[in-house]
Amino acid sequence: MSMPFYASAEQVMRDRSEYARKGISRGRSVVVLTYVDGVLFVAENASSALHKVSEIYDRIGFAAVGKYNEFENLRVAGIRLADLRGYSYDRRDVTARALANAYAQTLGSIFTEQPKPYEVEICVAEVGDEPAQDQIYRLSYDGTIADERGYLVMGGQAEAIAARLRDTYRPVLPLADALAVAVSALAAVGSDAPRELHASQLEVAVLDRTRGTRKFKRLAGPALAALLPPPESDPAPAADAAPDPVVEAAVITEDPAVSLDAAEPAGGPEPDVPPIA
Repeated sequence: MSMPFYASAEQVMRDRSEYARKGISRGRSVVVLTYVDGVLFVAENASSALHKVSEIYDRIGFAAVGKYNEFENLRVAGIRLADLRGYSYDRRDVTARALANAYAQTLGSIFTEQPKPYEVEICVAEVGDEPAQDQIYRLSYDGTIADERGYLVMGGQAEAIAARLRDTYRPVLPLADALAVAVSALAAVGSDAPRELHASQLEVAVLDRTRGTRKFKRLAGPALAALLPPPESDPAPAADAAPDPVVEAAVITEDPAVSLDAAEPAGGPEPDVPPIA
C-alpha cells in the first residue's frame, strides 16, 4: 500500500495563491477611479459582447479581471442578491459594502474548500450623493477585501499602471480629463513605447451621480471617441522650407547651353516635378 501524498497547509495555500495570481496576470488591466461626478471604469477590452464592466444595482457597478466564466458567475450572483434584498426590504438597503462582504465570504470559501480557486479579481463600486461618499472595494481571489480611495488597478500589469496613476491622478477631475489619465496609464505599459488606444479597444462606463435612479451608463462609439484625447499626428511641413540642396546643386551645375525645352523629346509630356518640401 502506497503512502498518501502529504503537504502542509501552508504549502497548499501558497500553491493555490500562486496558481490564482498567474491566471489573473494573463488578463488585461482594468482601471477604476473617481471623478467629479462619480466613478469611472476603463478596461482594455476589444470584445463588444464579453464585458468586464457591468451594472449590479441602481448605484453599484462591477468590474473584474481573470477567467470570464468565473467572474460572470459572481456577477450574476451579485445581481440576484441585490434584487432580493431590494425587493424584500428597500432599495436603499442595497449597498456596495454589503455586496462586497458577500463576495468576500464566497471567494474565501472557494479558496479554502474547493480543489481549484477562482482566478479572478473584482471591484465593487458605489456612487454617493457627494464625492466623499463614493466607495470602491477590491476583492481578491482568496476573499481579501480592501477599501480603496481614489483609484484602483487590477490585472496583469497593475503595479506599473498604478505607479503611473500616482503621478497623474487628481481626486476631482472632469470626466474627459479622468478618462485621459486612465487611458494614458493603460497605454504606457505593454510595450517599449506608449501605445495608442482607440475607442474600439476600450470598454468604458460611469456611475454618474447627476443621472436619475439608475446611475450606470456605458460610453461607446462616437460618445466615447469625442471624450478621448485626439491622436498625435506628424507636424505639417513649413511653407517656406529651404530648397533641397541636392536639387539646387543640380540646377547650378547644369550646362547653360542646353535648355529644358531642348532636352524634352518632341511631342512628349511635360515632366512631373515634385514640389520642393
